[in-house]
Amino acid sequence: MKHNRVRPAGAVSIQAVCADGPRLTLQDASSPPHRLHMSPSETPALFTAKVEPGGQQFDAWANQSLLLSAEQGGLNWPSSCRNGTCRTCISQLDRGAVRYEIEWPGLSAEEKAEGYVLPCVAYPCSDLTLRLV
Repeated sequence: MKHNRVRPAGAVSIQAVCADGPRLTLQDASSPPHRLHMSPSETPALFTAKVEPGGQQFDAWANQSLLLSAEQGGLNWPSSCRNGTCRTCISQLDRGAVRYEIEWPGLSAEEKAEGYVLPCVAYPCSDLTLRLV
């Protein structure tokens, strides 16, 4: 699979700290969709995400959801709502760490403890491996 490096899409206004990851501060939420304005010193962290089975890889930007990064990397990931409620994209996190910008994504505490994630609302904090369920 070709490993593309694609700039993240969509302007956002977030401030987050990932465990063992960089502090990320992006602003300018008033920008039109699919335009991200950053100075070179504000370039978001870039991680590598691997999908099992199959070993496909894609670039996972710290400032955008895993689903969006996967799609930009050419993967056809199952999805529907894109807001953490339908669970169409549910996956198992085999390795790595993610964070959520919403307080309670559509996962139970038990599912979170077992490593399930919703890529439509999960943001990478490290290199990671996902398994479709």
